[in-house]
Amino acid sequence: MTLDTRLLFTTRVARLFGYGFLSVVLVLYLSEAGLSDQRIGLLLTLTLAGDTAMTLWITTWADRIGRRRMLVAGAGLMLFAAIVFALTRDFYLLLIAATIGVISPSGGEVGPFLSIEQAALAQETPGGRRTGLFAWYNLAGSLATATGALTTGWMIQGLRGGGFSPYQSYRAAVVGYALIGLCLAFLFSRLSAAVELIPTACGGDTIGYHFGLGRSRGMVLRLSGLFALDAFGGGFVPQSIMAYWFHVRFGASPALLGSIFFGANILAGLSALSAARIASRIGLIRTMVFTHLPSNVLLVLVPLMPSLPLAIAVLLLRFSISQMDVPTRQSYVMAVVAPEERSAAAGVTNIARTLGASLSPMLTGIFLATPALLGLPFFLSGGLKSIYDLALFRSFRAHRPPEEHERR
Repeated sequence: MTLDTRLLFTTRVARLFGYGFLSVVLVLYLSEAGLSDQRIGLLLTLTLAGDTAMTLWITTWADRIGRRRMLVAGAGLMLFAAIVFALTRDFYLLLIAATIGVISPSGGEVGPFLSIEQAALAQETPGGRRTGLFAWYNLAGSLATATGALTTGWMIQGLRGGGFSPYQSYRAAVVGYALIGLCLAFLFSRLSAAVELIPTACGGDTIGYHFGLGRSRGMVLRLSGLFALDAFGGGFVPQSIMAYWFHVRFGASPALLGSIFFGANILAGLSALSAARIASRIGLIRTMVFTHLPSNVLLVLVPLMPSLPLAIAVLLLRFSISQMDVPTRQSYVMAVVAPEERSAAAGVTNIARTLGASLSPMLTGIFLATPALLGLPFFLSGGLKSIYDLALFRSFRAHRPPEEHERR
């Protein structure tokens, strides 16, 4: 690894720790702040919608203005959102901060960071090693998310035991998230000029036009449509909603929730390493589909479990295979687009995912407010994600990346 690659791994760990740290208690915090379930769902939707607009602008201009500058700007938006969330209970101020800033309701990636980091990592990595590097990159993020979830769960439990109110305890997590945003701004500023777009790889006049996409535009738009469908399905049950569901359905405590999602994210991260090995044998698209379909079946089974231990067991089994498509998907996008379009391609496809995911929580908020519909988000999520898998396989199974042609 180069120094910049190690630094990007460090920022990934710090950022995902922050996302996991906040996501477990985010909905609980908003509920304690006096927001209704419907308003919480709307807030989560606009959080992701706002991220979409900011990410689109930042990622499609990153190669012209500078990747380092845009990464620092993203960290600043993360810090801004956390400060407002920590200082006010006013719904409209929270709405503004959620729309402009960077907050992750799911514990997963949001904002411009992932797209720009992917482009920089792919630039410094040979094609044959790209999927493996992305697998370790995602493992580092999953471990960080898991640790963040565990840390906040036990921290909240400790604060509650020390006499702090639920609202004060949850707000401590928001303050911690703000400090992580500040740390990220410093780390991104330490990147070298090597992470910027290599001039000789630049497409010249095509950069900056049509959202930074040229000859790869058709491929990227088709992938984006499918990724949006997948994310729309996943948006019905992000990690913060799952945590809230376990709390409402079985009375799970914050400490237990932190432990559940610590284990879930550990399993998800380890599965990424298996995905790299499987992809080297059967290809990226087949790996994405053949591991994702069974995980969707397990997701549907979670609300059907009659007890907390069984629901946890099925959820953990689902997480052990659900994220195998992530490094393979990232590697596939970087492989099939032109080098000078990687930042934009990653940005547009990730934005499509964010946009898809932003629409679902508003509906989930309605379902959660109705006891009879409490399990419906799981059914919708598993069904829509299965449709995505089948459509992806049908459309792209014959379009292999260059390194797979070389192996053949």
